[in-house]
Order: sequence, then C-alpha cells, then structure tokens
Amino acid sequence: MKPIRWLVLGDIFALALVTVIGFATHGETGLEFFPRMLTTFLPVSVAWFVVAPFLGLFRPEITANPRQLWRSFVGMVLAGPLAALLRAFLLNTVVIPLFAVVLSGSAGLGMLVWRALWWILSREKVPPKM
Repeated sequence: MKPIRWLVLGDIFALALVTVIGFATHGETGLEFFPRMLTTFLPVSVAWFVVAPFLGLFRPEITANPRQLWRSFVGMVLAGPLAALLRAFLLNTVVIPLFAVVLSGSAGLGMLVWRALWWILSREKVPPKM
C-alpha cells in the first residue's frame, strides 16, 4: 500500500478518534450515539479533505519535514468552521460559534499529534556513519 493511502487512513482514524473523544467528554459513548457521531465525523472529514490539499498536506516534501507539522494544525483550524457549517446544514440547525472553535482546536490538536506520529513512523531510517 502506498504511503499516501496510509496517511489518508490515519487522517480518517484520527478524526474518528477525536470525534469519539469529543462525545465521551459529554458522556455519550454508547452505540445509540453512533448516528449522532456520524453527523460530526462526516462533516469534519469532508472539510479536512477539502482544506488539506491546499496546504500541501499530502505532498511527501511537506509530510516528511517536521518543520511543516504546523500545517496540520492550521489546516484543521481552517477546516473546523466549514465542518461546523456542514454539520449545521446536515442537522438543519444553526452553527454554534463556540462549538466551531472547540471543534477546530481539538481536531487540530488531534491532527497535529497524528501527523507528528506519521512523521516519526514514516521517516527513512538512515544507518549511523562509522
């Protein structure tokens, strides 16, 4: 499997994990909350995959450079309001600004942690010089 596919799968997993953690902070972790979780996870995922390419977050020269990790946080901060808007549309409700801020920050932190882990796991191992 190509590295980009693993990166995309990791992004999806990270966003799913952040969604579950977000619901858990409200005591909503049972299967009965799964449909409601999807109404958050799907818009966040769509927003992420719309914004991330504009920041080069799938280009190897960006993902392989630890000095570029900030882009993943900024990408999610930019995607968060779009995700909140998509979620509001999906639920036929209004956007709650505080929700958009918390969603952006927490998902941004989650994506930053995941992308840092990706950098650690995917960097080429260079044998030490003797």
